[in-house]
Amino acid sequence: MKVSAQRDPQRRMGVLDHLRELRKRLLWSLAGVLVGVIIGWFIFDPILGYLQGVLLDAAGRAGQLNFQTLGGALDLKFTVALWAGLILSSPWWIVQIATFIGPGLRKKERLFVAIFGTTGIILFAAGALAGVMVIPQAVHALIAFVPEGATTLLRADAFVSFCMKLILAFGVSFLIPEILVALNLVGALSVRSMLRGWKAAVVVCFTFAAMVNPVPSPIPMILQALALLALYFVAVGVSAVHESRLRRRNGITRPARSFRLTMNLRRRPKQLKDSPARASSS
Repeated sequence: MKVSAQRDPQRRMGVLDHLRELRKRLLWSLAGVLVGVIIGWFIFDPILGYLQGVLLDAAGRAGQLNFQTLGGALDLKFTVALWAGLILSSPWWIVQIATFIGPGLRKKERLFVAIFGTTGIILFAAGALAGVMVIPQAVHALIAFVPEGATTLLRADAFVSFCMKLILAFGVSFLIPEILVALNLVGALSVRSMLRGWKAAVVVCFTFAAMVNPVPSPIPMILQALALLALYFVAVGVSAVHESRLRRRNGITRPARSFRLTMNLRRRPKQLKDSPARASSS
């Protein structure tokens, strides 16, 4: 162990080591999801009661959830438990993702692992909460298209899946800025590239908001798109601070223009440490 540490003082991992670590994190994530599914099984009644209350508030007695098979209620309980498990265990599997990324960072940057995990949990929770708040508005807006005198007979599994997918979509969308910052930290995406692609970011944010937001009114869609754009530029600001620190540390004043230059900034401290040794040996 000492010989290997002397040969590789940075303790770099090989491809097989990365695959083993990935398998380990995936197994831990699945274990956390399983625990969340068990909890979701026992909180099925409150979840379904809330969703039924939203439907009754929007459609009154004309809105009913229907089970088309004898085992439909049991299938729905499994579905709700699975969705609830994914949402409830999100802090756990977000931490596992951050832990997997952590070894690729320098010692001083490993603090970002804890920061990334905490920030990811907060962002996902904020997005999921926004999705929960949108559900009543979405149901009210869509039920308004039902003709007067008609009855809204909804498949229970389809209605619950619609609500859960909406919550997950909002939660994941709020994690996109953190992914951008992570790509910048590992040198795969520069600030200049993010600023150059701001027009594409605007199009993507508004398109995503239009696809995910079921409310026909444009106001919720615009608000969601603006929130995503604000998070995008926050990610640009955090990445700019990181790149400026790298430039100051390496004595470079020009900002990184590409992926290759960003990677050179990360490798340069090692080259500077090796240069005195080479000079002395020569």
